[in-house]
Amino acid sequence: MLYHKTFELGPEHDWVVFVHGAGGSSNIWFKQLKAYRAHFNVLLLDLRGHGQSHQLQQVVKGQYSFRAVTEDILRLLDHLRIPSAHFVGISLGTILIRHLAEIGPERVKSMVLGGAILRLDIRSRVLVQLGRVGQHILPYMWLYRLFAFIIMPRQHHQESRNLFVREARKLCQKEFKRWFRLAAEVNPLMRYFRERALAIPTLYLMGEEDHMFLAPVREQVARDPYSQLEIIEACGHVCNVEQPEHFNRQSLAFLSSQMAAEPNGEMMV
Repeated sequence: MLYHKTFELGPEHDWVVFVHGAGGSSNIWFKQLKAYRAHFNVLLLDLRGHGQSHQLQQVVKGQYSFRAVTEDILRLLDHLRIPSAHFVGISLGTILIRHLAEIGPERVKSMVLGGAILRLDIRSRVLVQLGRVGQHILPYMWLYRLFAFIIMPRQHHQESRNLFVREARKLCQKEFKRWFRLAAEVNPLMRYFRERALAIPTLYLMGEEDHMFLAPVREQVARDPYSQLEIIEACGHVCNVEQPEHFNRQSLAFLSSQMAAEPNGEMMV
């Protein structure tokens, strides 16, 4: 079972499940927790091999797949008897949420996808290829620092870079390689998802400086009637850390609008 924490207001309140990205942990949501706990039951989790779920690597063998990692989350929901929830994700966590919505759409009330990854462009693919070669030669933390700098290059992205590098140190080299290999699945998987639109309300929250991933999100929102895009100024990839007030305000307003559409739904932000 994944390591997790719950913060419950009561059965009359909706659940929000936070899903971090590769190399992170549930600690990256520390700037969201107070704001969300005021309105929702909250579930924080550490993905397999990450944070305090690192002990799972003793029992999980072989290569990972997006489906296998997503099913970890579904098993946790079943264990906690959470039938459905709103999901908030960042970076690679957004792919897992979209995969979960594909496997069990009845479990997902809405999605807030921050720094969403919908496609790897040519720069991303070159970076992945370099990483595949370098992973056998260089310490994985060198590679992770390089990736973090390329994705979040500006001075005011430093807090996000430092946070993810600090959390990534909790991964062992073997675990890093398992997650790194998932990059090869991104484009085929997301191409499949683009062909299968889901009628689930979705908010994309993207930094205007998220130079590697913003363009595909613009394209997706233009053709998907169930999604909307909010762009946060002077912000990079990890928008929940760089601009937490904007992230919280816009995401909570979106969730409020979704709850207002539900029977007996109410929430004031």
